[in-house]
Amino acid sequence: MKFKGRRQSSNVEDLRSGGGSRSIGFKGGIVGTLAIALVIYLLGGNPLEVLNLMNAGDQQVGTEAPLSAKDMEMGEFVSVVLADTEDVWNQQFAKMGYQYREPKLVLFRSAVQSACGYAQSATGPFYCPGDEKVYLDLDFLETLQERLGAEGDFAVAYIIAHEVGHHVQKLLGTMEILNDARARRVNEKTLNELTVRLELQADFLAGVWVHHAQKMFDILEAGDLEEALNAASAVGDDRIQMKQQGYVVPDSFTHGTSAQRKKWLKKGIQTGDYNQGNTFERSVVL
Repeated sequence: MKFKGRRQSSNVEDLRSGGGSRSIGFKGGIVGTLAIALVIYLLGGNPLEVLNLMNAGDQQVGTEAPLSAKDMEMGEFVSVVLADTEDVWNQQFAKMGYQYREPKLVLFRSAVQSACGYAQSATGPFYCPGDEKVYLDLDFLETLQERLGAEGDFAVAYIIAHEVGHHVQKLLGTMEILNDARARRVNEKTLNELTVRLELQADFLAGVWVHHAQKMFDILEAGDLEEALNAASAVGDDRIQMKQQGYVVPDSFTHGTSAQRKKWLKKGIQTGDYNQGNTFERSVVL
């Protein structure tokens, strides 16, 4: 992805060097889930359930290790990707007659405190609707990419866009469908089906971002789309379950199969049309 010298977001909080948050974004302005919540997949968990983690107490967040040149470059890359999501979704919301509320993105190491509870690196990338922030541990994410084969910098861009897609779902009210189902204590099979639909729509929204970011900024380099589609396929429930346990249990899926995830990401890239997204009715609650 072309990112050098491009606008960086002012909505990035970098906790990786310890001592609290600081903004790494400013006007002027790497690595290769829920995204995509790769760790959660490996642990057989549900990213939305992670959002309900109990507060683990008063623990140190971040480390005192200085940021390396690679760390700084990764921060720059993430900040540019987030800036592109801001520009795309500000434009798309304006076309719908609404105002987009930009989320924050928090970079951390090892552990972090969010409005959704205390999360460790093993939680994986996640979006917390309580504080409207996306949380990423890039060091751990890189390790997981190597383990699952979802490599390349644009795989990371896809993961960020997927999590931002959950923020879009919150603003447009689609996330409430799943929350209502949880409150009504629907059966596990139905809840998993709804969760899959929500996750596939977030994949689709990531594709919508790719479509418009390319039109607006010409961001793509050779191989980028293949990296994103490969990442989507790599984190399908069927592939993860087969890798973990040697067999597949469809009723336990929470994100969709490799084919489904790749299909909906690809459809978003091809159409760029929010209205062609899957399965959820839009109810705007801005």
